[in-house]
Amino acid sequence: MHAIIVGGGLVGSLEACFLAKRGLKVDLFEARQDIRLLEHVKGRSINLALSVRGREALGAVDLEHEVVSGGIRMNARKIHDINGKLSAQAYGTKDQYILSIDRRKLNETLLSAAESNSNVTLHFKHKFIKADLDEGKAVFLNSDGQEVEAHADLIVGCDGAYSALRRHIMRTTRFDYSQEYIPHGYMELSIPPSKDDKFQMDHNFLHIWPRGEFMMIALPNQDKSFTLTLFMPFNIFESIKTNEDLLIFFNKYFKDSIDLIGMKELCDCFFSSKALPLVSIKCWPYHVGKNALLLGDAAHAMVPFYGQGMNCGLEDCLVLDEIFEEFGNDLESILNTYSISRNPDAKAICDLAMYNYVEMRDLVNSRGFLFRKKVDNILHMIMPNSFIPLYTMVSFTRLRYHQIIKKWKFQKKIVDSALYVLLLSSFIIPTVFIASNKLKLWNLW
Repeated sequence: MHAIIVGGGLVGSLEACFLAKRGLKVDLFEARQDIRLLEHVKGRSINLALSVRGREALGAVDLEHEVVSGGIRMNARKIHDINGKLSAQAYGTKDQYILSIDRRKLNETLLSAAESNSNVTLHFKHKFIKADLDEGKAVFLNSDGQEVEAHADLIVGCDGAYSALRRHIMRTTRFDYSQEYIPHGYMELSIPPSKDDKFQMDHNFLHIWPRGEFMMIALPNQDKSFTLTLFMPFNIFESIKTNEDLLIFFNKYFKDSIDLIGMKELCDCFFSSKALPLVSIKCWPYHVGKNALLLGDAAHAMVPFYGQGMNCGLEDCLVLDEIFEEFGNDLESILNTYSISRNPDAKAICDLAMYNYVEMRDLVNSRGFLFRKKVDNILHMIMPNSFIPLYTMVSFTRLRYHQIIKKWKFQKKIVDSALYVLLLSSFIIPTVFIASNKLKLWNLW
């Protein structure tokens, strides 16, 4: 069998590895240059958070150890309050952590791993322009402006949130599609290494500056720097027009970060950058007949607040491989089963990502949230297999996302009821005791 993969990012290059392992002839077409040959690569953040789902997908093609060895452990969140006070919030148990991974290095590793298979050919500077999916035909435009036609049994779209293959499918088939831009944008800043080439903050944490309506986060890089990402409403970005505006804003909300970034560097970076949009995309189905399939952001782009965009995309490849194992080379059954199985999970994690933004920017400062988190962790210690905190289920298990939401809501209902009973009891019992003693005194009198 022969497969065409549109897009050579993280999901596309990993899917090439999976299909090659199954013996398919694979042609991967990428619109950009080969990033392995470039000194600088334009794009989003240079680091990503890798957790269990992504690790298991990498492990299935024998790449987990190589990738993990180049990552930086983040054992907990480090919260920076508005006065500069620091506090830690563990993700789960002491042995549970996520990894900060260099996006470019991971992509290069996956491309090289795919190319190491004799049945995989990589084609760079080939932009997808059209397809005849019934015929298994895809047409690309190469760097010379010439059309290149390719034929295959399967065409897999892994070309991101603004997928060209998905747009083609939307024009030619009955296809449900929705997108939602949130009012917040993001901008990337940077904390450089110290003068003696060390991290300026504790590097084994995901640092968060939660400020209610907006927030800033920092992930560590191998070069001892941190990538800062500022998330806030576009109207606030647009209200900052001068260096003075920016420094007043940062002095008020992120004062402890100014010396770390550098005043000049902060101003230069902020005004030379542009706040970028954040979009959540849902669609259905993920396949067309027995010839075409969408994976990763092309099928389910999400806002980045659960750190699951990459992990979910990599897990897509693993789920598809597991379905291949069940149905052999019956592409019609494989693609139909994948759509039916994966769609509720993808929609669920898109919704959870939206929820986690509220948690990260606001709830992490709430006493009620912190108390509830302690209760969840205590119950998890007592009943590790029965009661599992939401973040643990998402990041440290492979429980299906839609089942996680059901379990989380059930657990929340049980705990809320128990806390209500305890609260009520703490009021009723002393009241009854006092009333009883008063009655005894009255009778004695």
